[in-house]
Amino acid sequence: MTTEKTRPRVLSGVQPSGDLHIGNFVGALGQWVEMLDDYDCFFCIVDLHALTSTRKATGSTVASRARDVAALYVACGIDPSRATIFVQSQVPEHSELMWLLTCSTPLGALQRMTQFKGKSGQTDSIEAGLLVYPVLQAADILLYDTEIVPVGDDQRQHIELTRDIAQKFNAVHGETFVLPRARVPLTGARIMGLDDPDKKMSKTDAVIHPNHSIGLLSSESVIRKRIARAVTDSGDYVEADSEALSAGVRNLVEILASFDHLSFDEALRRVAGESYGKLKETVADSIVSTTEPIRERYEALRADEAELDRILQDGAEKASEVARRTLLRAQTALGIR
Repeated sequence: MTTEKTRPRVLSGVQPSGDLHIGNFVGALGQWVEMLDDYDCFFCIVDLHALTSTRKATGSTVASRARDVAALYVACGIDPSRATIFVQSQVPEHSELMWLLTCSTPLGALQRMTQFKGKSGQTDSIEAGLLVYPVLQAADILLYDTEIVPVGDDQRQHIELTRDIAQKFNAVHGETFVLPRARVPLTGARIMGLDDPDKKMSKTDAVIHPNHSIGLLSSESVIRKRIARAVTDSGDYVEADSEALSAGVRNLVEILASFDHLSFDEALRRVAGESYGKLKETVADSIVSTTEPIRERYEALRADEAELDRILQDGAEKASEVARRTLLRAQTALGIR
């Protein structure tokens, strides 16, 4: 198995469904920007994954949201001249490789996925896509000889499944796929909901509970209002001992650490002894200073749809060159080419 990479390759992506929030920035987009100098970066807009629920829009709405996400990628600092930005469905090799991998993925492994168990328990009607989408995720990663996948802590299990799928395929059919590994940020790996600090911040919960999260494009007034309403506890001041912090206060310190590029302990020392009101003001200031220029750049980028389409077309062409080679390797290993 040979590749033409001169730098380690990175791949990651987000769905064009719901509004991207500060948790997505901390767990994904922000750390992607930091990887541009040292890695060969492929950043995907995973629109096929957005079809795993009938609640999510399809058709032209998904295409429009894909442009929204592309504009946010660039607005956050992901330079399309230094990274390959593309839409998953525009590279058909993703779906083709998924089927090849599905045929050798144990059903039990998919049923054990934490996210599947959690989401399937919320409804009596479960689409098959919810069960098998980790295989599509594996295809996304393996197509590009990906070595590093920057993810939030909740996605570790899916990266391990990808490794298991690749190892099994390699053992049976010969060395075909590179084994990826997850990269989880030291801080902010799991930003929790402002209204429920025991639950990860999510786009889905934000639709039902507006105070759950803060969108990356939120105005300053919205940011300050939602931070002011964030759950803390019955105390008055931030404890210096991290073990004494409630989940809500810990979450606010975690957000501060992530946006100010500090370790958790450094952020805690900065705010220890402050009132909760002052803590919230400090956290809001940090978020505003980061997201305000992102919002301004996004608005300018989104107004030029032709340029966004050009960026995505160029990205799809670059991605397809790599994906075709990997798919052919897999097909040859299976004896169908």
